[in-house]
Amino acid sequence: MTIIATLDLRFDPARLDEARALMHGVLDDTRAFDGNLGVDVLVDVNDPAHWVAYETWESPEHDAAYREFRAGPGAVAAMPPLLAAAPVLTWLEVDDSI
Repeated sequence: MTIIATLDLRFDPARLDEARALMHGVLDDTRAFDGNLGVDVLVDVNDPAHWVAYETWESPEHDAAYREFRAGPGAVAAMPPLLAAAPVLTWLEVDDSI
């Protein structure tokens, strides 16, 4: 079953150039990770420091493996200083009955 994960990010507006540079590399790794079907970054038109990463995964297991990678050897230590708030991760699935 395909799963969608959204990662809601709020960056320090003064550090957006750094955030963009960092996220290019982070998302290259995410997109290449086994089971990733794609990642789009949505930027709030009224608040350019508010981004939502919209990730599609082949299965919950693929997503879980990715989260384990990011919590361990793939941790992005440079990200926390760029954030204005803690990220919010949400998992979603398509409900074809609606």
